Amino acid sequence: MSQLRSKSKYRKGHDDGLEPLEPLDLAASDTVDALVRGMANTAFGGRSLGEAADVLETMVRDDDCFRVVTISGAMTIAKQGLILCEMMERGWVQAIVTTGALMTHGLVEGAGMQHFKHRPSLDDATLFERGYNRVYDTIELEQNLDDAYSILSHTFRDTPGGTVLSSRTILEQIGQHLNANVKGRAILGVAAERNIPIYVPAFTDSELGLDLAVFNQQRTRDGKKTVGFDPFLDLNDFAKRVNEHETLGIFTIGGGVPRNWAQQVGPYLEISAERLGLDQPVRRYKYAVRICPEPVHWGGLSGCSYTEGVSWGKFVPEAEGGCFAEVFADATIAWPLIVRSVMERTSA
Repeated sequence: MSQLRSKSKYRKGHDDGLEPLEPLDLAASDTVDALVRGMANTAFGGRSLGEAADVLETMVRDDDCFRVVTISGAMTIAKQGLILCEMMERGWVQAIVTTGALMTHGLVEGAGMQHFKHRPSLDDATLFERGYNRVYDTIELEQNLDDAYSILSHTFRDTPGGTVLSSRTILEQIGQHLNANVKGRAILGVAAERNIPIYVPAFTDSELGLDLAVFNQQRTRDGKKTVGFDPFLDLNDFAKRVNEHETLGIFTIGGGVPRNWAQQVGPYLEISAERLGLDQPVRRYKYAVRICPEPVHWGGLSGCSYTEGVSWGKFVPEAEGGCFAEVFADATIAWPLIVRSVMERTSA
């Protein structure tokens, strides 16, 4: 039979090492970092965002850490590309895994072309007729995509037939082309300049993938030998880089293929060692930050938690030093705040 609790056994939070919360004082938050630090001492999504900034700060201050950024969603057409440029320029990023669509829209922007706000009075059939491709509330011009194809064709026009490319080598060469011909900051340009590899695991699921296919068809029509494409070049290049570092960190926007492809490097190295008898160490991510609005219960790659990843051998357990933060929010709101906060901390 249940009994009333004894008030003599009541504890006061501090007795068990609990951290007290604090009211968010906007008048005292004169910097973005002060605001984000204050949010860390509140609750719900605000606390998650503040804690994510703490983990990112720890990650970027660890000089031995190999840091991977994975991005899905429409972040470049949503005008978040310079945030990634800033992270690369500050030395926070050693590899990027993303979607072909993100790099296509980023190429468009980096080459000086524009995206536009969608006007809801224009229905999608009308948009199609006028060469307007809608991404939620934003427009990508079909002409932009034609121009992106021209850039790819120009970049690889002198590539010898039979050359085997991967997404990393394709994007690196396009980045070099941008640096030689266009002024301004661009993801592909900054990555090429700083030798930061960009991998697109599902490369053919993008405009750039289609562009390469059309480029090869044109070469065939012109009586030239086509160029090849091998995605395993990306996989093994990424695994080699990861294998050279004991400490790994991952910063993720969204989920899907980029996130899982980057995370599965631990199991890939492990099963390679086991099945092939290789003498190589286990590699797992120690630090991890994710910004994604998708909850766990949908059961997809975007929503799976870092603790779930521990069971697959992808992450160091928290009991062994793993440091994770997950923010269930729109990345166009959370990403700028987190990065700006850590910029201010590390610039002081």
